[in-house]
Amino acid sequence: MSLLHLLAAGNSITHAIFAGRHLLIRPRIRGCKTLKVLESVQFRVMSPPQDAVVVRDPESLRMKKAAIREASASKLQVIADFDGTLTKYWNEGRRGQSSHGLLQQGNPEYDAKRQALHDYYHPLEYSPTIPMAEKTKLMEEWWEKTHALLIEGGLTLNAIKKSVSGSTIAFRDGVVELFKLLEERSVPVLIFSAGLADIIEEVFRQKLHRSFKNIKVVSNRMVFDSDGCLVSFRGKTIHVLNKNEHALDMAAPVHDKLGDENGLNNEYNSVKGRTNVLLLGDHVGDLGMSDGLNYENRIAVGFLNDNLEKSLESYREAFDIVYVNDAPMQGVVELVTELCPGRILYF
Repeated sequence: MSLLHLLAAGNSITHAIFAGRHLLIRPRIRGCKTLKVLESVQFRVMSPPQDAVVVRDPESLRMKKAAIREASASKLQVIADFDGTLTKYWNEGRRGQSSHGLLQQGNPEYDAKRQALHDYYHPLEYSPTIPMAEKTKLMEEWWEKTHALLIEGGLTLNAIKKSVSGSTIAFRDGVVELFKLLEERSVPVLIFSAGLADIIEEVFRQKLHRSFKNIKVVSNRMVFDSDGCLVSFRGKTIHVLNKNEHALDMAAPVHDKLGDENGLNNEYNSVKGRTNVLLLGDHVGDLGMSDGLNYENRIAVGFLNDNLEKSLESYREAFDIVYVNDAPMQGVVELVTELCPGRILYF
C-alpha cells in the first residue's frame, strides 16, 4: 500500500491525479496544508479531516456551476433528503434522532417492537454489500411493519407533539441560513423523506420557530380520525430507496397554513420548468429523488456521516461533492450563493 501526500494549493484546495483519476479534497479547517491518501487495489481516502470536502470531477463541477448560474435562479430547484441530510447525524456525541426514531407513541410495548425493527433493518440500510434490489425489498418490509405497529399501537396527534418536544433531533448548523437564502431567491425546495410528514412538519414548528413558503414536504402522510387517532396512511409507502416515484401530489407546504393544498405561488412553483437541480442527500439511493425530472444540469451533494472507510469511494463516484464527518451546511450555503447571486422575491 503506497502513500500519497497531496499538497494544498493557495486556496486550501488539494488536487491529485492518481492512475488517471481526479480527486479534489478541500479541507474546511483553515491552516491545513497536507492530507494523506492511501491507495490499495481500489483508490480510496482514509480518515479525511473534520469537515473535509471531496469533489469527484472539478472541471465537470465548474461547468455545471457556470451553466446553472447563467440560467439564473428562476430555473433552479432544490431537492433534499431530511433525516441525516438536513438534520444532524451526530448530536452532542450521540447518534442524532430521525423523524421516525424520535417517535414515542405512548405505548411501551409498541415502542419496543419498533425499536427491534430498527435494530434489525438499520444496519442493512447502510450495508455496502447488499444488492440494491434486495435492499429495496428489505426497506419495504421495514416501513410496512413499522406503519402497521403505529396504527395498531394507537398513535395520536398529541403523542407526535410530545415526542418532538422531548426529542434531540436537530438541524445541521447553517440550515436556516440556507432556507432563508433560497426563499430570498424564490427557489423551491422539495424535501423528500422516507419518514413521516406529520412529524417533519412538527419538527419545523418546534425547532425552527419560523416558516418558509418555498418548502414542500414529500413524505409518508398519516390519516387521523376526529379524535386525533391514527387510522391509516395516505398513498403508497415512501421508503429510503423509492423517494422519487410518488410524491408531488402528496406534498404539503411548510408554512403558516400547513396542509394548504394550494402550496406555493403557482407562478413560481412550476418545478417542471426548472431544469437545473441541486440535490442534497446522505445515501447513494437519494440520487433517485431526481429520477423522472427532465433536468439539464444537476449538482448532487452527498453527506457521508459514518462508515467512511467502506463508503467514501462509492459516495465519491456517485455525488459531485461529498461532505464527510457530519459537516455543517455552510458549504452548501456558499454553493447556492455562487449559483444564485442577487436577490429575487416573488411573495
